[in-house]
Amino acid sequence: MTAELGQYALTLALLVALIQGVFPFVGAARNDAALAAVGRSAALTLCLLVAIAFGCLTYAHAVSDFTVLNVFQNSHTAKPFLYKLSGVWGNHEGSMLLWALILALYGAAVALFGRGRETTLTAKALGVQGVVAAAFIAFILFTSNPFERVFPPPADGADLNPLLQDPGLALHPPFLYLGYVGFSVAFAYAIAGLLEKRIDSVWAGIVRPWALTAWVFLTIGIALGSWWAYYELGWGGFWAWDPVENASFMPWLAGAALIHSVRVVEKRDALKVWTVLLAILAFSLSLIGTFLVRSGILTSVHAFAVDPARGVFILAILAATIGGSLTLFALRGALLTTNATFQPVSREGAILLNNVLLVTACGTVFIGTFYPLFVDILSGARISVGPPFFNASFLPIMALLLVALAPGAMLAWKKGALNAGFARLWPAALAGVACIALSAWMTWPKPVAAALGAGLAVWAIAATLIDVAARLKLFSAPLRDAASRFSNLPRSYLGMAIAHAGLAIVALGVIGAGVWRVETVRLMHVGDAIEVGAYEASLVDVVRATGPNYVAERARFSISKRGAARGEMTSERRFYPVRNMQTTEAGIRTTLGGDLYLTLGEETPGAGWAVRAFYNPLVIWLWVGAGLIALGGAVAGAERAPFLARRNERAQAAKAEAAA
Repeated sequence: MTAELGQYALTLALLVALIQGVFPFVGAARNDAALAAVGRSAALTLCLLVAIAFGCLTYAHAVSDFTVLNVFQNSHTAKPFLYKLSGVWGNHEGSMLLWALILALYGAAVALFGRGRETTLTAKALGVQGVVAAAFIAFILFTSNPFERVFPPPADGADLNPLLQDPGLALHPPFLYLGYVGFSVAFAYAIAGLLEKRIDSVWAGIVRPWALTAWVFLTIGIALGSWWAYYELGWGGFWAWDPVENASFMPWLAGAALIHSVRVVEKRDALKVWTVLLAILAFSLSLIGTFLVRSGILTSVHAFAVDPARGVFILAILAATIGGSLTLFALRGALLTTNATFQPVSREGAILLNNVLLVTACGTVFIGTFYPLFVDILSGARISVGPPFFNASFLPIMALLLVALAPGAMLAWKKGALNAGFARLWPAALAGVACIALSAWMTWPKPVAAALGAGLAVWAIAATLIDVAARLKLFSAPLRDAASRFSNLPRSYLGMAIAHAGLAIVALGVIGAGVWRVETVRLMHVGDAIEVGAYEASLVDVVRATGPNYVAERARFSISKRGAARGEMTSERRFYPVRNMQTTEAGIRTTLGGDLYLTLGEETPGAGWAVRAFYNPLVIWLWVGAGLIALGGAVAGAERAPFLARRNERAQAAKAEAAA
């Protein structure tokens, strides 16, 4: 009965989404506020219905109801309960239902926090979200029904892909979708603004916190995915430029450009056309990522769908959304005039340069991701574009971005002066040059380009800290007043500084683990040792172990560093009999300087166990930096968060009423 309830709720949700997608536009056309307001009620009702449907599927997975085909294909009675729950979205049908749920949650949030603020604009934005929701719910009902029954019910399930039975993968998709789908709000307001021929500072003030929210969630989702790839796949890396990885990275780059340019609209009423285009681009790239993962065009652990009908349906949604929005942009974009002017050397000019670099980087990733697909479609030839292309084309753009971060943030609006900024950045430049020299000397004969990248990262971090110190007047005013000055810093500036420093720290982690890492492979008997970097790992024993739904070979290593004991580590090879799959559980010893990383391979009779050891310098800083980027976005977004805006409006209304 649970599956039927979920099916019924989802069918009703489609009808409500259609109401949400139609009534606000009809009400706006007829200047009927009551009719336009139906969109708010519909958005809240839609959220409730999709939540009921998602709850029904979650319950079916929790109780292992194998009469539901989705549960049978992706669960097992012996699977740990956490992975029974994460199995809800660890498949195509469930993941699309999660997409619809998050879209409905964002719609409900807009309906709640947008009440009383720019009523017509918000009504049309809700209408756009209703159209998008109707398209995806129809896709679920007609091609990807998660509530399909199977009779007679099997005795047990086929289990979830073992690679997805991991805490990192339990959290990765929800955060990623919160980012992907979050850009639908910026997209919806962009379409509403074009329809009303109104893109101004008020519009930007509404859009900016939503764009920052989506970008923060996407940052966390990408970081969790790279963390999972690092410790779960057993290859010692964190990013492979896989097309599905790129599918999440492209909207992140476009979103980063968007959150910068929308600030210019808010502060200076400039870059309006460009900002609207970025809002369309960010959500369009999110849809393209969905197409890549769900259409079956790619083979990946992330890619679930293999039915061509699903791919055609998503492609139709993609074409209608992107084609329709770009057509509207072409018709209305030229009408978004502005009188704002600025000099090339100004905060606006720096943000524009930032945008050009980010969009160029995004275009580079797009070409590298889609070129093999285009070649395959047109000629049938299969080619691959791998890390060498991306490293050679993408990384120099990021290096230029690191150069420009701090000086751009120091410039004044409208017209700035580079001389004053560079005059106080000489200690940062000196620190960067020293880092280049020291890194090149310590890592020789590794590529000098990596040392240059490390120096640029140190330059960006030091320059950001110098700018913050100057604003706090740490060296020109009494130190006791610094806390007061810190509390008065605009949250937008503070968030920017944290995020910029985080990006530079990520660059250090990428260079350390990507270029400076050391790898050793050898066959080992019990008692043998393997050396990597300053570490030595001795194989103590290999024992058999049993998990809830797997069997494992568990190796225990004794670790020493420069002759001093550093305890023990374990590494496993797991076999999941239901899926007939093997996975690797790496042993990782993390320090601030780097990770010792050990994996256990197959045993060769008479020759021993294959053991691979890595030393990954600075790798932990990659995720520390990602956390700082997300924190910076959250701090900046809190300045104009929708719930704070509503609270401030209520407080002002109460004061006015008391004064009267």
